[in-house]
Amino acid sequence: MSLATVSEQGRPSSRIVLLKELDHRGMTWFTHYTSKKGEDLGKNPYAALLFFWSELERQVRIEGRVEKVSEAENDAYFNSRPLASRHGALASQQSKIIANRTLLEERAEKISAQYGEQVPRPASWGGYRLLPNYIEFWQGRSSRLHDRIAYTKNEQGGWLRERLQP
Repeated sequence: MSLATVSEQGRPSSRIVLLKELDHRGMTWFTHYTSKKGEDLGKNPYAALLFFWSELERQVRIEGRVEKVSEAENDAYFNSRPLASRHGALASQQSKIIANRTLLEERAEKISAQYGEQVPRPASWGGYRLLPNYIEFWQGRSSRLHDRIAYTKNEQGGWLRERLQP
C-alpha cells in the first residue's frame, strides 16, 4: 500500500509499505520509528493510505489518525520475520545516510555472528496502526464518469455514506 505522511514543516511524503494486518481496529504496518515516516508520524500522527489496482481500475483511499501498536504485537511480528530480516532490522538505521552498501552488509554480518537466531527487537522498531475516519472507494469507467463512494466516520462512531462526483 502507499503510505503518505506530512512532516512538521507541512511537506508531504509517500512510499510503499507492506500492510501486515487489517482488522476492526485499522490497518497495521511495521518500520523503524526513527525513519522518515516515523519522524513524520511523531510530529503529525495522521496519514493516508492508498491501494491501487490498475488492471481493475479500482482504488481505495483511507485517511485517519495513526498510533503505535503494543510492544507485545511488535515482539510477536518481529519474531515471526525471517532471520535475515531480523538481522537487517537491527543492522539498519532506516532513512539515515550511509557511505556505501558494504558497511551495511558488514553490520548485518556482525549482528548475525553476535546474535544468531536470538535477535533482539530494536527498541526503535515497531508497528503503526491507522485508525480510519475516511474511506473512499473509486471505480474507473471508460466514460470518465467514475464511481466514488465515500464513508466518513461520525462522532457517534457510525459511518456516513456519500456518492462523490468524479
